[in-house]
Amino acid sequence: MYLEDIPLPEANARLESALVNAKLWGVLGVEKIPLNMSAIGRILAEPVWAKLSSPHYHASAMDGFAVRAVETEGAMPTQPITLLAGEEAVYLDTGDPIPEFADAVIPIENVEPLDANGGPAAHVRQPHAIRIRSAVTPWMHVRPMGEDIVATQLVLPAGHKLRPVDLGVIAASGNSQVKVARRPRVAILPTGSELVPIGSQVAPGEIIEFNSLVLAGQIIEWGGEATQLRITADDFDQICAIVRQAALDHDLILLNAGSSAGSEDYSAQVVQALGELMVHGVAVRPGHPVILGMIHSTELKNLAQDEEIRIKSTPIIGVPGYPVSAAITGELFVEPLLARWLGRSSISPPTVKANLTRKITSPAGDDDFVRVAVGRVGERILAAPLARGAGVITSLVRADGLVLLPRGSQGMPAGSDLEVRLYRSLEEIDNTIFATGSHDITLDILAQFLYGAKRRLVAANVGSIAGLVALSRHEAHLAGAHLLDPETGEYNLTYVRQYLPDIPVRIIALVGRSQGLLIRKGNPKSIQSLSDLTRGDVTYVNRQRGAGTRVLLDYQLEKLGISRESIQGYQHQEYTHLAVGAAIASGRADCGMGIAAVTKSLDLDFIPLVDERYDLIIPEEYIGHSLLEPLFEVLEDVDFRKMVAALPGYDTAPMGKLIAKLP
Repeated sequence: MYLEDIPLPEANARLESALVNAKLWGVLGVEKIPLNMSAIGRILAEPVWAKLSSPHYHASAMDGFAVRAVETEGAMPTQPITLLAGEEAVYLDTGDPIPEFADAVIPIENVEPLDANGGPAAHVRQPHAIRIRSAVTPWMHVRPMGEDIVATQLVLPAGHKLRPVDLGVIAASGNSQVKVARRPRVAILPTGSELVPIGSQVAPGEIIEFNSLVLAGQIIEWGGEATQLRITADDFDQICAIVRQAALDHDLILLNAGSSAGSEDYSAQVVQALGELMVHGVAVRPGHPVILGMIHSTELKNLAQDEEIRIKSTPIIGVPGYPVSAAITGELFVEPLLARWLGRSSISPPTVKANLTRKITSPAGDDDFVRVAVGRVGERILAAPLARGAGVITSLVRADGLVLLPRGSQGMPAGSDLEVRLYRSLEEIDNTIFATGSHDITLDILAQFLYGAKRRLVAANVGSIAGLVALSRHEAHLAGAHLLDPETGEYNLTYVRQYLPDIPVRIIALVGRSQGLLIRKGNPKSIQSLSDLTRGDVTYVNRQRGAGTRVLLDYQLEKLGISRESIQGYQHQEYTHLAVGAAIASGRADCGMGIAAVTKSLDLDFIPLVDERYDLIIPEEYIGHSLLEPLFEVLEDVDFRKMVAALPGYDTAPMGKLIAKLP
């Protein structure tokens, strides 16, 4: 599929070599800008040297009287000394220059102002004399010249990113302008006949174009200037024309999509036609079909009226179309390049050691970048892999960090120690509540309320039984479950005793909810009950093994004497109620078991079958922990209860009730 499939270091080496040859392996240009708010975030192209000392004179550090320290020697509470104002003591406000005769300041609160008769002076700051009862040492309460900054010293180095506080120190050092690196200009060209602008009504086969928005945001965050070009159809000549024009006034071109080898993937051909194709295919996942090249164009320079034709070389990166691939391409190739052009260090995120919560498989020949959710459970920091599809844009939002599985590893087993490059601070990680188990829409609402209490709720929808297993491995703070015991008719108690026999837990009710069959609007297949699942014209979509909903279905089927093999689609598994609803709404299935609330989200109909209770299983060790305090407060919050109760099929009456303490 690709011209090459080379390791990441070699791809970077080829790009660097081409940029060095084109004299583009350094700061692109220098701008002198005024010292104002527009300087914040800019990168210094040259060091800032102090033109002025700070303070540039000996200054009083407080309101008081300037004196010669030697004349205060011997002053004690029982043996005060009197100094004449104007001759031996001069009043100063904070910041006033110290008179030449003086070398110390006595704070005003430590003097007794006297009038000509030796009584209290009417004007504290204009007395006839002052009486002091303690001595001062030379330079006491004085800011000597150059205490903070000495003229000619280095204030800030080249490559430093300017912050608000930096502007103050630069101004204090006598500078009114700074020299900064010119911002690299990056053109982003989205291509694809299937793409439509943001805000469009989307028809089947059309895709909202948002990659350019994400890429532009990355460029701006990393210090560049982004130009989002219009969507261009899959037309070779048209793409060539736009790329050729963009190369004239931009430093870098990001050609988004069309980097694979399909019949309408023209990116590699465009680069070859306009310049040099250096790399097509890098051994990384995601982001495999990356293109690196140089566009060569002619430009006319007017040098003292003598025209000269020069060849302008502009690097171009063919960015894969899938959003996760596009984002990682930015991190791996674009950010380091912008750092080089701005003269700053490449961004080096903080890292932390974490335990992997479940096994990851990886292609043997590729560097595999895996986004993970991160949280501290007990004494361990855990990394839970997120959905890995290259088109799963939500994984970018939910990721707390990035894990690299190097070429040749072929994955990592559960429990492995990994280094995670963090996207969030350790404080945020420590304020993360790890939830697992069964999916419920209430958890999304709970997450929003907890966010206001500076807590993040990270939920892994793995099913009720898998959630209990995670608690047994100390991999979560709580688990959601709704597991019916057919023999007792009770929820969760039997399963908690089975999977958590030695771990003290509390079972706390979250909601009552209605479970039933989700069907398409209008019920076109006239489905009435579970018995209709055996019909040849009905396709079912199931939940995954271990999910409480699947346990409930199997129980109901057994009661009715319906075999699982007679149901078309029984083996088709989804991991959330919403995913089941989406499969039905899209026509991939006719019905599936789920909660009534899904009907509101996806405009479906619902056949109620049973009311159940959804509980939170919380190990005793976390009950009194400050991390979970806001969670229990939210369960009592009136607004939270109202929002949940407004969803179809929910009952908040049991919310927060202690069901049991086990064992």
